[in-house]
Amino acid sequence: MEPAGYITESGGRVFLDVFVQPRARVEGIVGIQGRALKMKVKAPPLDGRANDAVVRSIAEALGIAPRQVVIVRGESSRNKRLEIAGLTLPEVRSALTRVVSSHAHEPG
Repeated sequence: MEPAGYITESGGRVFLDVFVQPRARVEGIVGIQGRALKMKVKAPPLDGRANDAVVRSIAEALGIAPRQVVIVRGESSRNKRLEIAGLTLPEVRSALTRVVSSHAHEPG
């Protein structure tokens, strides 16, 4: 299997690149866009609500607490970089590959 380019590791830290579509009708991980995981959230990009929804959705997909997901770049952008604490790169890759694969044929 080809490594997921949206998941990287640096200095023992795992990072996830995400492209977010706020104000969507449905919410969740919907696939890959370029070198980023594509997500839709219902929340608007106001007062950090969309960011909170992204953190919650990623944490849920990985089976970890939201406090283990931190936005390290892109707080006010659709393109975000998240740091994932408490999981290894293979663990994150495995969990997200399953989620992306399960949504690959759903209408987005």
